[in-house]
Amino acid sequence: MMQRQLPKPSELLEFMQFKKPSLDFAGNRLQSALTIYDLRRIAKRRTPAAAFDYTDGAAEGELSMTRARQAFEDIEFHPGILTDVSTVDTTTKVLGGTSALPFGIAPTGFTRLMQTEGEIAGSGAAGAAGIPFTLSTLGTTSIEDVRRVNPNGRLWFQLYVMRQREISYGLVERAAKAGYDTLFFTVDTPIAGARLRDKRNGFSIPPQLSLKTVANAIPRPWWWYDFLTTPKLEFASLSSTGGTVGELLDAAMDPSINYEDLKEIRELWPGKIVIKGVQNVEDSKKLADLGVDGILLSNHGGRQLDRAPVPFHLLPEVVREVGKDTEVMVDTGIMNGADVVASLALGAKFTLIGRAYLYGLMAGGRRGVDRTIEILSEEVRRTMRLLQVSCVEELEPKHVTQLRRLQPIPKI
Repeated sequence: MMQRQLPKPSELLEFMQFKKPSLDFAGNRLQSALTIYDLRRIAKRRTPAAAFDYTDGAAEGELSMTRARQAFEDIEFHPGILTDVSTVDTTTKVLGGTSALPFGIAPTGFTRLMQTEGEIAGSGAAGAAGIPFTLSTLGTTSIEDVRRVNPNGRLWFQLYVMRQREISYGLVERAAKAGYDTLFFTVDTPIAGARLRDKRNGFSIPPQLSLKTVANAIPRPWWWYDFLTTPKLEFASLSSTGGTVGELLDAAMDPSINYEDLKEIRELWPGKIVIKGVQNVEDSKKLADLGVDGILLSNHGGRQLDRAPVPFHLLPEVVREVGKDTEVMVDTGIMNGADVVASLALGAKFTLIGRAYLYGLMAGGRRGVDRTIEILSEEVRRTMRLLQVSCVEELEPKHVTQLRRLQPIPKI
């Protein structure tokens, strides 16, 4: 029979170690976030609905985005055993340079509307982590200011070919002069997708006040304080900023762009060039034959054509067809470091994160972006260790099986 006794006070004290309280409320909030979805919940609390939904939403029924995320969840990992993983190396070489982690920050437009630090926070965090940062044509910080905050890091520039070609050409020249090493030529945006959340929220540039937006802003005064007490939003390529995001995109984008535009941009650009928004094998092969440096499999985060192909599903076949000649990358739907590892195992040279970065930004500015990178980095390292691989190069298709829910019906 168990003998019982009264505990000694000295023994009780050993079990009663109280955590020292911290008045760093932002830090406490961010450290409580253990996943990107945790950061998303914080971001939703702190950001007005119109700005949050611009980031969080996608086109029409949002099926493309939902399917892309589901594709990463529908995988099975196959770990090895009895392998020394006391140290794990996450560095990788991509587009002629090195990245400390196998993911970088994707281009996002109108970023300072999400949180006022915008691209300054993203570029600074990327530079500190040793990963690339990609600036959008529709960014809200200038090419030169992004370089100033990240003087020695790898910067990439995402290009839309505009109706006014001289605007696009000027941006290419400025990015080259500022030392950006890679150009992401985007080909999936002849017009804007139907982003219904934005229409329902009346989201516009600049933000328009209504009874609905005022009511939504009342519990989020810090966002409006930051927005109203920091420099006015400026865009690298838009001289007019009145209207909804869709209206602005439709006014700026040129649905007539073609391979001649690609040829002209390549002649202007001195560095590496990646085609962003590729969504089938045939186009991948044609681009590889043209000698582009990279292909980014992407459906624009589900924000353009709804029911578009899932980039992660396309990855193995595209790598098989063109991977020896062209660096294949993937984005859309990445919300966990395990998604990054699965992509690398199936042949992706690199991955890009968009919403995951913006959730961190909205949750806590620069510190929130740092937390995003920290969470994903921890997940990448943990997944690699549990798979028992010690470096990125050891990841192979044998480590992952894609479990497809959406099986195509054979064509007659």
